[in-house]
Amino acid sequence: MNILLALLVLGIVIFIHEFGHFIVAKANGVTVVEFSIGFGPKIIHFKKGETEYCLKLIPFGGACTMLGDDLLVENINELEEDDEDNNSKASDNIDEKKSSSDILKEKLKDGYDSTKSFANKSVWSRIAIIAAGPIFNFLLAFVFAIVIIGSVGVDPCYISVVDEGSPAAKAGLAEGDKILKINSNNISVAREYTFHTYYYGDKTMNITYERDGKKQTATVTPELRHTENYRVGIMITTDNVVSEVIDDSPAKTAGLKAGDLIVSVDGRALSEKVEIGDVLAETKTKEVAMVVKRDGKEVSLNITPQLVEEDGYYSGLDCYGFREKVGPTATVGYAAKEVMYWIETVVKSVGMMFTGKVGINDLSGPVGVVDAVNTVVEQSKPDGTWYVILNLINFMVMISANLGVMNLLPLPALDGGRLVFMFIELVRGKPIKKEHEGMVHFVGIILLMILMVYVLIKDIIGLF
Repeated sequence: MNILLALLVLGIVIFIHEFGHFIVAKANGVTVVEFSIGFGPKIIHFKKGETEYCLKLIPFGGACTMLGDDLLVENINELEEDDEDNNSKASDNIDEKKSSSDILKEKLKDGYDSTKSFANKSVWSRIAIIAAGPIFNFLLAFVFAIVIIGSVGVDPCYISVVDEGSPAAKAGLAEGDKILKINSNNISVAREYTFHTYYYGDKTMNITYERDGKKQTATVTPELRHTENYRVGIMITTDNVVSEVIDDSPAKTAGLKAGDLIVSVDGRALSEKVEIGDVLAETKTKEVAMVVKRDGKEVSLNITPQLVEEDGYYSGLDCYGFREKVGPTATVGYAAKEVMYWIETVVKSVGMMFTGKVGINDLSGPVGVVDAVNTVVEQSKPDGTWYVILNLINFMVMISANLGVMNLLPLPALDGGRLVFMFIELVRGKPIKKEHEGMVHFVGIILLMILMVYVLIKDIIGLF
């Protein structure tokens, strides 16, 4: 069931992306030869008007194939002039594969109009068509963000905890202060603070915050500390649901799974006053009994915590991100900020790949997405069907914004790479030869396929 939900999530995001290309192509008078979701053999297909609509076997990806878009020809109108030369060579090349020109002429014979070719449209029309896919992904994320915020509210960055004697306390910060800005970055939601501390936890924070309606500033310099903690290798949500189980950890060995609701540890029920970290600090490396609720049943597991020593930067404040309701106007505004948060997060994460802060092993492909959807569903089940739906929609906000940004990267074979060639055409006043552009995209496709295979294998291995 969860796999079907994952395919539905991916299908919606991919459909909207391809529909963006499709609808803007149609608006610009371009013939769409095929509109498909998935790759490989066709499962369902039918033709309506000029376009064949297909659902294909492999449910990852899609295509909006336009007349003249996938063919390496300078100008469709030149084909008629080439007929005589091509016919004279035909007898010498009977066994050779058909050229792109031959394929295109066959399409024209099938009733396609050469004036409706993608290649024959103005550069601005082509830019609009290619950019429409990512833009529609951002629009989908925006609409879904409105649904989420309208239903459960927003998570402003209010300070939830300030440890006594910590750098944050010495800087004058207190519980209830609302963080508005850290250094040059605006902070709208608590997750932005979490992202900042995760990737820039060693940096001094110049914090602008609001207290009693007045803006104030504070400078927090994190301290490097050596800590010793007893851990079992899990990440949990604020309601004690396991969100992730670390590979090769005591929890993994004991059989703990993402989505498990932790009921008790060492005989002590977890509550707002009793946290799993506190219990493990007392039991140390002694084997403890953990009771979890899984699929409506209680399961008992025995886990031996590990002593983990590490150096880390400590500021002494935390923001839990509790939700609060807002009005219709604020909902729309926060929805836009939500989309911008995910766009900025992806852009910064891509930048960190070039600096080494994020590695290739942090990437996830379709299998990783399926696994993530399974985790979202299992985490949400204790709260009921409505929250399962809301959390899946929230997940689609992230995935759709991700897909939009990644497709706009100026890399060969992606929408962004194609846009680069079109902007070069604007500057030069004429396009780069299709053969040269095609070769660049071909190399890009090969490299992209290698990366996809690597990520796919990594994700599959990660499931076990």
